[in-house]
Order: sequence, then structure tokens, then C-alpha cells
Amino acid sequence: MARPVRVGIVGLGFGAEFIPIYQAHPEAELVAICRRDRDALQATGREFGVARLYDRYEDMLQDADIDAVHINSPIPLHAKQAVDALNAGKHAACTVPMATSLEDIQHIVGAANASGRTYMMMETVVYSREFLYVSDLYRSGEMGRLQYVKGAHHQEMAGWPGYWEGLPPMYYATHAVSPCLCLPRAKAGSVCCLGSGRISPQLAAHYGSPYAVETAVIKLVDSDVVASVTRSLFETAREYIESFDAYGQKLSFESPQTAVQKPLLYRGEVAEEVDVPDFADRLPQTVRRFTTSSIYDGAETHRSFVQGSGHGGSHPHLVHEFVRAVADGRQAAIGPATAANWTAVGICAHESAIRGGAWVDVPAFE
Repeated sequence: MARPVRVGIVGLGFGAEFIPIYQAHPEAELVAICRRDRDALQATGREFGVARLYDRYEDMLQDADIDAVHINSPIPLHAKQAVDALNAGKHAACTVPMATSLEDIQHIVGAANASGRTYMMMETVVYSREFLYVSDLYRSGEMGRLQYVKGAHHQEMAGWPGYWEGLPPMYYATHAVSPCLCLPRAKAGSVCCLGSGRISPQLAAHYGSPYAVETAVIKLVDSDVVASVTRSLFETAREYIESFDAYGQKLSFESPQTAVQKPLLYRGEVAEEVDVPDFADRLPQTVRRFTTSSIYDGAETHRSFVQGSGHGGSHPHLVHEFVRAVADGRQAAIGPATAANWTAVGICAHESAIRGGAWVDVPAFE
């Protein structure tokens, strides 16, 4: 058996969720963890039995035993930390979004291409059980021709760390964008977006973005399907939701609109509730339990973790794809070009909103 992929994790709030998954994966070894808060770092090390601890990311990148890093740091650090990892010869996985500027996206793509290392954006929705279920329906032909897709992500961010304050909604849109592009296997070519409502002047001053809600229409490249995406972050009353709807010629799917509802399938005009199956059987036996269990189980926690292992059971699927991509010497399913497109469409959508709904072309990143 080949040597396991040796992984270091930086960012241990949300990132701690992935520690036991890497520890249990048969082709991975969790070597080190990194967090600036030394006391919290040591506590996490004791909890999970990790001995190699770094409070400086730069030091972790110099560790020759580490093959790959998984970045779960605050959004403003994503681009630099990904580029630094790739330039240091490490494979890099990074939570969403890839970056918040087109320039930084290009820097990551360039670093990945130059280094020859694997880069993966760890977008959860396209590995959720709901998306895997819809994807199987579509690939099997049961849905018929795909006619329209839409995504939405509503989340109140009041009280979150300072960099979130006033963030343009579409800068963090990949949870809503990704299923719309992944299902038809198409890239976004151009986008038109309108802002709606207003947030407080104190929030708006941070990024110069006044909108409470942004809604975009996306033209896909070489496809007759159109996608729409809606996103809100502040001062909009709504239970947390990440939803994805797909409308086909023969069969359509609509995500639940609240935590207590089930998805709906439409055959013609007839709707039926469905129990979406788990897809743990697509994973190595040792990590299957993580589609339905979390380190946060039983705690007062975020809606995304209530779904089972966070974000629809996606976390072990993400780890498995990243580890396999590194082991196989290939780019990941959500590699640099795909991650760039899924992230850039949100950045371009916000530009469109600021310009009053003008169509904006999404740059090609290769």
C-alpha cells in the first residue's frame, strides 16, 4: 500500500470537524494542526490526540512531513494561505469561498498550475445527500431534459467575526451557485444581478454594499439552461437555509424550505415527499459514520450541523475526494478552474448589482 497522504489542518473552529475524518480515512494521516490561539490549539490537540501543533501557519508549511494542508481559516486569509501552500509544494484544500477578488482567484489558479499540486475548494452542497440524489436522477435520464435550476442561501450573520460585517451577499454564494452549475456540468458565462432592500449604514460602510438581498440570473456556457441564485446575509428575517431546486422535463426536485420539511419530487403536477437516502456506501468503511455524526452532536449548534455531519453529510465525501485526488496525482473534482468559476460568478454578480443590473462576463480561468 502506498504511503498515506499526510495532512495538516489550519483553522480549528469549523475545521475541527475534519480532524477525526482524516484520522479515520484509510489513505490519510492527520499529522498536524494549526491555530493562532495557543491555549485553544493545545486543548484541541489533547482532545484528538494530535501531538504536532503549530501556532504559525508559516511554520507548518515548512514541515517536510506534511503533503497537504486543509485551510479552514477566516475568509480574508483563504487566497494567501492557498497560494503559500501551493508555492511551498503542498497540496491544498480550502473551505469556501476560494477568494473575494478576481485577482486573488487568478493568483490561486496560477499557483496551482505552476506547482503541479492538487487544489480543491471544499464546497459542501455538491456532496450533500440531496445533491447526490438529484444528480443520480438526472444522470439516469429520469428527469428528462433539464429546464431550469435555482439556488438560495439565507443566513443571518449578525454577531459573526468582524470581516463578515456588511459582506456583499454574493461574495459568499458558492453554496447556492455550485449545484446550479455542477448538475448541468456547465460553467457560468455571464451574470446579471439586482440588489434588493437595504442594510444599516453602519454595516454597508464596511464594503460599500447596501443590499440586504442579491438575486442573480446566470447564463451558462454552451447550455440552454438558465440558473438563478438568491443570497442574503443581514437584516432579512428567514430561517437558515441552503436550497437547490432542479426542474426537468419529466421530473423536478425542490429542497425543503424549513428544517422540518422533506424534499419534494414532482411528476407532472403531482408532488410527493421523498426520503433522500444517505450515500455513505460510496465511502471507505472507516469514514462512513461521519455522514450522520459530528463532533458537535448534542451541542447548541448551527443548523448546518443538525443536518448530519454538517452540510448534508458532505464532509467525509469532501475528504475522500481530496485524499484520492492527491493519491492519484490528479486535480480534484472541484479543482482550480471549477472553483474559480463558481466563486467568480458571485463576485461578478455583485459588480452587476452595483452597476444596476448590467450583464457582466465571468472571466475564464484555465
